[in-house]
Amino acid sequence: MSIRIEHVSKSYSAYPALDDVSLSIGDGEFVALLGPSGSGKTTLLRILAGLEVPEQGIVCFGERDVTNDKPASRGIGFVFQHYALFGHMTVAQNIAFGLNVMARGIRPSRKAITNRVEELLALVQLPGLGSRYPSQLSGGQRQRVALARALARNPRILLLDEPFGALDAKVRRELREALRVIHNELGLTSIFVTHDHEEAFTLADRVALLNRGKIEQFDTPRQVETSPATDFVRAFLD
Repeated sequence: MSIRIEHVSKSYSAYPALDDVSLSIGDGEFVALLGPSGSGKTTLLRILAGLEVPEQGIVCFGERDVTNDKPASRGIGFVFQHYALFGHMTVAQNIAFGLNVMARGIRPSRKAITNRVEELLALVQLPGLGSRYPSQLSGGQRQRVALARALARNPRILLLDEPFGALDAKVRRELREALRVIHNELGLTSIFVTHDHEEAFTLADRVALLNRGKIEQFDTPRQVETSPATDFVRAFLD
């Protein structure tokens, strides 16, 4: 699913979080939104998710204008930084949550939901752990469960808000590799927020580097590294 963002602006009180931002993201592309705290990257991700509405501009998924659509109708999966798992539910129940709350007429059967959960547990390399609770898992395992939950309803677009920020370096590397494999296998369009340029350059096909609500450069990791477009990009990479 392609994504088109045209002239999007958003402010909080007098603070401009996004200032006339435009991006075009191809179907199946993996894009990192990179920048320091306060640069606007998380606001842009939340606008894509429908958790925020822009004051100006439009957001299109394919040919469909989703600017004012509710999050549940956008066909996205969202992975949060701090897992956001339900502690009183098992791993399987957490993954199945989005399927179980679907309207009765379109909700899969119990058997289909069980099969889907098992399929996703295998995909994120946690087979056999469906009966455990989040408190019984490591941080890396919890984030794998959060990823499986985001994929349960077969989204075409996956949004990730610094999902590895709370994990140690070794686990982050492992999950980066797993995420890229899953992205490729499922043919997703993935948007990943990070402040770590090594992480962005390792994962992404293209990197959008934000500063004070504006796009400083949107290019391949190699192009950003070898030909920084502005003094800010050069300083950020240094």
